[in-house]
Amino acid sequence: MFLLMLPGFSCATVPILQELAEESAKHSGQSGVLVLEQGEQSLLTRAWLTEQATRSIDVQYFIWSTDNIGTLSSEALLRAAERGIKVRIIVDDLLIDAEPETLLSLVDHPNVSIRIYNPRHSVGVSWWERLWQLFSEFRASNQRMHDKSVIYDGRVAITGGRNMADEYYDYDHDYNFRDRDVLVTGPVVIPMSASFERFWNSDLAVPLQQLLEDELQEMDPAQPERYRAWLHAYAQDETNFAPEVRAALADIDRQIHTLAGELVWTEVLFISDAPGKNSGKQGLGGGGATTSALTTLLSGARERITIQSPYLVMPEGGLELFRDLVRRGIEVRIITNSLASTDNLQAFSGYHKQRQAIIDSGIQLHEFRPDAAVARSLMQRSVPLPRKVPVFALHAKSLVVDGRLAYIGTFNFDPRSSNLNTEVGVIIDDRQVAGLVEQAILRDMQPQNSWQPAQEDPEADVGLWKRSRLWFWRLWPLDPLL
Repeated sequence: MFLLMLPGFSCATVPILQELAEESAKHSGQSGVLVLEQGEQSLLTRAWLTEQATRSIDVQYFIWSTDNIGTLSSEALLRAAERGIKVRIIVDDLLIDAEPETLLSLVDHPNVSIRIYNPRHSVGVSWWERLWQLFSEFRASNQRMHDKSVIYDGRVAITGGRNMADEYYDYDHDYNFRDRDVLVTGPVVIPMSASFERFWNSDLAVPLQQLLEDELQEMDPAQPERYRAWLHAYAQDETNFAPEVRAALADIDRQIHTLAGELVWTEVLFISDAPGKNSGKQGLGGGGATTSALTTLLSGARERITIQSPYLVMPEGGLELFRDLVRRGIEVRIITNSLASTDNLQAFSGYHKQRQAIIDSGIQLHEFRPDAAVARSLMQRSVPLPRKVPVFALHAKSLVVDGRLAYIGTFNFDPRSSNLNTEVGVIIDDRQVAGLVEQAILRDMQPQNSWQPAQEDPEADVGLWKRSRLWFWRLWPLDPLL
């Protein structure tokens, strides 16, 4: 219903990627940073940069849905490929919902390449194969690529918590995520591109045609052309976007140049895991490069730590680390989802079992409300919100140390991110950026946006059915997988 990448729309009056590269040269060794708090802002920025790319677009996502946003994003990348841009896409296999013919029709274009990470569940895998691998290679089946990044011409990149689906950009009718991304340019993009290459060349990233070889041989040769024509027609159909979005697109050039003027130039460190996370010799444990980097970051705190994580299940040693920080006089504040707002009851069940121990450790704990007042200000978009705002749940993964160092990325504070899923993110050394992120998190912690379980019952108004399902999941020893 919303068109955020209008076919034929050209706003490339100024080669912004070249402009940013020239600006980067003026800030030797520093990278430009722009935090993207609002969903539509983050999506429009991606759309505009897709139009601006002149050489390549490298995309890496955990989830790429076939909903409206996912479909229009696919069409935008196809148009980029049709004008000569090399488009490479890596998507994790676990939650792919596209039909084989759809995927093969996209990859049929010579400028589009798609690889599927660790294909054990969805693409080219039968139900029996999926079941067998779950039993025979349990750890491998649970090891997923949680990375989320897109790199334009090797010069500008966006990373953070957002996948490619309606709910990450405030366009779902029932349930949306309060999330956070960051746009970066300059030297930090070099290791980001190197990380993408490691995944692209990994044995775990399998070319789509190899996985769907039988389907490719059986497919009608005219199918790719028919699908691409349908995709373009879908994006051109005026019923698929609102007039307000058209107006936003018409103004996007001015908006983006305004945003570019807000870049903060500073030291930025990109952290990432290797494909496979770790050797797997420690079963469901083993840690990883992102886990080590964030542990070091937290351990170096001198005054305070502020954390935002949608899922909070302390991995082995995690609670001890925070207890030690509190004993040293470090103020630790964490906000996570409440039972009322969470989209993942399994993960919440692990947190629920630990909640009192977390409170007893001295951590100031907050739980995000599904009706958070902050939703209306964060969900600013071209199309007006309905009178009743959809459920707003936490999905941002960020932390701030001493008001100076900020992490924005994909890492959840749980065993899965610590030991199983590959993760990415940036550590930004700048008081201005860190201060803005910390202020945003503290705003989410205010009483109109969250509850404090140490002082009130966040589950008082949760229905019996959801409570019952929570207690069911509490019975299972799932913590290493959460």
